[in-house]
Amino acid sequence: MSEIARPLRVALAQMNVTVGDIDGNARKIREYLDRGVDEGAQLVVFPELAVNGYPAEDLLLKTHFLAAGRRALDEIAQHVRDTVALVGFAEHADDVYNSLAVLADGQVRGIYRKMFLPNYGVFDEQRYFQVGDAPTVVRLNGTTLGLTICEDIWEPGPPASDVALAGAEVIVNISASPYHRGKGAERERMLTQRARDSLAYVVYCNLVGGQDELVFDGYSLVVDPDGELMARGTQFEEELIVCDIDPSTAEAARLRDARHRPATRMRRPVVAELGRLAAPVHHDSTEVGGPRAKPLDPDAEVYEALCLGLRDYVEKNEFEGVLLGLSGGIDSALTATIAVDALGSAQVRCAVMPSPHSSEETQRDARTLADNLGIERFEFALEPLMQAYDDTLREVFAGTQSGVAEENIQARIRGNLLMALSNKFGWLVLTTGNKSEYSVGYATLYGDMAGGFGVLKDVPKTLVYRLTHHRNSRGKPVIPAGIIERPPSAELKPGQQDSDSLPPYDVLDAILEAYVEQDQGRDQLIRRGMPGDVVDRVIRMVDAAEYKRRQAPPGIKISPRAFGRDRRLPITNRFKG
Repeated sequence: MSEIARPLRVALAQMNVTVGDIDGNARKIREYLDRGVDEGAQLVVFPELAVNGYPAEDLLLKTHFLAAGRRALDEIAQHVRDTVALVGFAEHADDVYNSLAVLADGQVRGIYRKMFLPNYGVFDEQRYFQVGDAPTVVRLNGTTLGLTICEDIWEPGPPASDVALAGAEVIVNISASPYHRGKGAERERMLTQRARDSLAYVVYCNLVGGQDELVFDGYSLVVDPDGELMARGTQFEEELIVCDIDPSTAEAARLRDARHRPATRMRRPVVAELGRLAAPVHHDSTEVGGPRAKPLDPDAEVYEALCLGLRDYVEKNEFEGVLLGLSGGIDSALTATIAVDALGSAQVRCAVMPSPHSSEETQRDARTLADNLGIERFEFALEPLMQAYDDTLREVFAGTQSGVAEENIQARIRGNLLMALSNKFGWLVLTTGNKSEYSVGYATLYGDMAGGFGVLKDVPKTLVYRLTHHRNSRGKPVIPAGIIERPPSAELKPGQQDSDSLPPYDVLDAILEAYVEQDQGRDQLIRRGMPGDVVDRVIRMVDAAEYKRRQAPPGIKISPRAFGRDRRLPITNRFKG
């Protein structure tokens, strides 16, 4: 007669780690272990590559980096008493593996190696890791746990199905799954389906925090064999999620639903068993379940992702604060507001830099916003500097019409002033361009593109407006109504508006979503009802601006297809449409 699985208390350590900060990550892991033990957890689960950080990129090619991670893991193992811990780390053996270590009784009791290595979008795991060769289970207090890492469970089959066929009542998945709009709900649907298909609990622990362009949203989950939610972590926050589960219900579900019996008879999967472990029960709870955080609304979700991405980029790279040019336009207004919400007003500065073409209304609104946010403001008049450029270039420009070159000089003067302040005081310059502008090249190289980080780089203009309304709806509005209602303009020449150079943003963004994010061609776009002349024009602009985007600073990914790590096209390219 098989051993009856007893109720199990699981703690999910939804952690914010820093790539390369092995000592700091290990210290945080030990702190969460202590908290898990204090909560009476028999199993404490940590995210994918929690020791080394994710993605570690070419650090994984350094043997001393891998060795430092292993030393830290062994030290963490010595700290594990009265519980079992599952910890992600980069394992250097005959090759390098993305691995999950089973820690118990003060030692590393076994290791599972990730079997599905994603190599699409932002992922380059096949560049760094060797493939694991066997699905793996471990027995804890009579419960069979199937071990998986991130992509292992996205694939609808082995290894998750193999460990389920081998008897796993609980499938654990440690993950570093990057965020994009709607990703949390997408994951929840997928994990719910895996639980139903496997007739097993799914315990999913995800990373949280910002790492360069990526944001990890947490949103860790526990789902029961019927696909019912047992616990859900908060989005974009560190948290220890404690959930009580009853693995015997998985066995009961399999007796009632015998659809896996033929598969088990036909194909008995080869599964490695790491051993039988025990952890004492230190609680008297008799109810199952855990906290169920409510997911954020779509615009609130994106806003919090941008705040977290900026905060971690600034703090993890140890900048003294941030600086941006405040023009009185909606993009710089939203960027400044996000910066204050992420970092606090004391860490944010702005420069108001009017030219002769700047309207009184935009300058007034820029100053009002700075006052509303409580941020330090610098003022620089551009006219004397513009005149100096005019004097210097008068002879070589003689006989030509004033145009884009003269307009861009203004933007580049502003970029130089911001970078001068950055060099002097160590402030990170935030660029304020949005995805719509970057897509079509409506930005000045070494001008408004000059800076160290682009908060709105992956945010289309129509979403910029929605995020601004969202932020103003949270209590007293801080962004003046004039900024939101005024037609957008670069103000680089008299009477200029964005609509002089671009289609309406609702039309533009629809075309860009299809062409940039969905890789649809000209004919497909036109079949969707988009005007052919506008489609042709937008495609030409997008293709011609690739060289600009290559030189843009990094920015926060919030879409399924961001420029840079996601979308990679050649600059020299004669394929059209």
